[in-house]
Amino acid sequence: MGMSTLSIGFIGAGNMASALIGGLCQSGFNPDQLHVADPAHEKVASLVTSFGIHPSDNNQALLEVSNVVVLAVKPQIMKSVLQSLEVNNGQLLLSIAAGLHSNTLQNWLGQECAIVRSMPNTPALVQCGATGLFANKQVSDQQRQQAEQIMSAIGLAIWVEQESQLDAVTAVSGSGPAYFFYMMEAIESAGVELGLSAETSRALTLQTALGAAKLAIDAEETTAQLRSRVTSPGGTTEAAIEQLQSKQGLENIKQAVTAAYNRSQQLAKQLAKQLADS
Repeated sequence: MGMSTLSIGFIGAGNMASALIGGLCQSGFNPDQLHVADPAHEKVASLVTSFGIHPSDNNQALLEVSNVVVLAVKPQIMKSVLQSLEVNNGQLLLSIAAGLHSNTLQNWLGQECAIVRSMPNTPALVQCGATGLFANKQVSDQQRQQAEQIMSAIGLAIWVEQESQLDAVTAVSGSGPAYFFYMMEAIESAGVELGLSAETSRALTLQTALGAAKLAIDAEETTAQLRSRVTSPGGTTEAAIEQLQSKQGLENIKQAVTAAYNRSQQLAKQLAKQLADS
């Protein structure tokens, strides 16, 4: 089944579902084949008005008309949502809920289903996301393709081979935007302290961050090679990099990413315990 005949249903009409629906419509997907269900009727109404997609009265009605069902609800309410569903064989479930293992989702559904777990990040809201994807063994090649095309509507989509690697995806790209915001914040305030206006310093910082990412995306070289290319011996950049290195800058950032990874694993365990007790 190609994307032209694919019908996609969204359970949940929050920010990420809205971003996906917007991205799919912008990339030429027929809004007639998109359905959404959410008890928050005003959110549904707003998506129907903006994109011309179909509202569904309830989750089961949405399931009846969808080949792919995007589970866009908070982890805490996923259990009650899934336990009330009757999934057809051959349907793909695409979960964007953090910390919920595919086996847990299957247990709640009470049957073996094709499940893809995905970890998108907030730049998905501006179609510039980075998403990690994992498919369980019930997912066919065609369904993998469908999941990838859906998540590609909001940016980059990359598969991982083990489900546990989604914790590393969370640490790198899930939490990653905040690391860059933190660095931008520091550069912006340094610019102001050095005499630039707040507006000028912010504009220069943000454009420089965007430009550096774009250069790195288009370049053949590694990021380390790109850095050394702009670091002339005895120059201004070298002075800055030496200062960062003297403070173990690279090591600190790596430790920060590892802390996010450890926390991701911890939170998944806590969530599993909390849901088992409920």
